[in-house]
Parts: sequence; C-alpha cells; structure tokens
Amino acid sequence: MARSSSGFVAGLTAAAVAAVAFLAYQASASVPADLAEPSRAPGTVAPSASASAGAKKPAKNPLAVPAASGKGERVVYALGDRRVWLVDGKNRAVRTFTVTPSPVSPAPGAYAVTSRSNSVRGSDGVQIEHVVRFASVEGVTIGFSAAVDGSTPAPDPSRKTGGIRMDRADGDAMWTFASIGAKVVVVP
Repeated sequence: MARSSSGFVAGLTAAAVAAVAFLAYQASASVPADLAEPSRAPGTVAPSASASAGAKKPAKNPLAVPAASGKGERVVYALGDRRVWLVDGKNRAVRTFTVTPSPVSPAPGAYAVTSRSNSVRGSDGVQIEHVVRFASVEGVTIGFSAAVDGSTPAPDPSRKTGGIRMDRADGDAMWTFASIGAKVVVVP
C-alpha cells in the first residue's frame, strides 16, 4: 500500500506543478505592457519578447485617420499633430501629410471650403498657390496653401495670419481634392 500511495502523491505533485505553471502563464499574459517590461537604463535595448509573454496589441498607427473626424469624404486637419488627411467616401486616407500651422488656428469643428485661389500673394508676403480657404477667426481667413518657392518656414507669431502651409506636391493634391463646398473637419 505504501508503494501505491507514493505513486498517488507523485501524481498529485506533478498535477499541482502543471497547474501552477499554467496559472503563471495565464497571469503573465494578462499583465499590462507598462508593468510587464522591467525598467532599463536609457539607450539600452529591450530583450526580445518570448512566446510566453502573450500577444501584444498592435501599436496605434500614427498615420490613421482620427476616429472622431466623422464619416465620408472630407479633409481632416489635426491641430496637435500638425497633419492633414484627405479622406475618400469609404473613410480611407488617400493621402496624409504634415503642415506648418498658422499663428491663428480654427476651433475644432466641421467647416466647408468657401473659396479657392490658384495663385496669390499670402498675407505674409510670400507668393502662394492652390489656396483652399475654409474658416475665418476674428477677421483672419484660414486656409491651406503652398509657397511657390516650396518653403514652409515657421510663421511669425507676432503676425495674425491664417495660412496653413504644406509642400507643393501636397498643395497640388489638396487643390484637386477640396473643391468649393468640400467638408473640412478640424480636430484637436
């Protein structure tokens, strides 16, 4: 009888070890990412993740159209990201690019393109093309444009201008995409 009870105890011990290992695996897979990785000195490389670390959520695509920008064909301008998306009727970005914002910015909300100019001199004195205007703030007209010389310098914060500058290729795309009445959504 001693022999069968020692086999029984060995079986219980093996089952207990397997159960603990399984529970440890489950616990490690549910630890938030910011707690799962040990802190490292700046500039050191993180160890590669093992299969037992569990599946991680894919990182948010920084180029993805902002979720709170509505639906349908539109131009989306993210003030904080300094980025524009040209979005088709199926809610897919057909183009995205960074811009240089103006000192005067529109409030978040929905607007429509009110006027366009193929080529004019900007309020900062720079020759610009493909101007697409959509808002006005305290008498300052807000719109997208590209400098003919291709420059996108930081605007003078002491001047109240509303030109949101982009490079010429992006200006061409905006000009083709955003006709009079096109929807422009500004997000924070």
